[in-house]
Amino acid sequence: MANLADEYGTDVEIYIKALTTTIHADTPTGAPAKLHELLESLGLERHAYPTDAPLYIWHIMPEHLDADEQKRLVTRAIPALLLAGYEVNCAPGVFDEATYRQAVHDIRTRTARPAALQRAPVGCPPRHAPARRTP
Repeated sequence: MANLADEYGTDVEIYIKALTTTIHADTPTGAPAKLHELLESLGLERHAYPTDAPLYIWHIMPEHLDADEQKRLVTRAIPALLLAGYEVNCAPGVFDEATYRQAVHDIRTRTARPAALQRAPVGCPPRHAPARRTP
């Protein structure tokens, strides 16, 4: 079995498996459990071969989703993987630019929101602009 993440030296290699319509996300041999858990939390399904002692682990998009939904799901996963520090490569036929931009916007909005809610500590006087002197 070919493992594109091992072959290309990436943490996640996303592509459509040859002669199928299945979107795969390969991870390198010995990838950390945190990476597999993150992929699963983002909606990808884990598979392993052989099943009794995994030597090769990969993830696929849920087969109950249609092709466009699968592309959107995997594209939405990319910003989260990048923020977690993983190197990701995605085949152009899988990547959806509009979905990616929306996912990045959503992450930025969630990240900015807590900072916007911070208030000055109690007891700190408000800052005023210095008085202007007139001649």
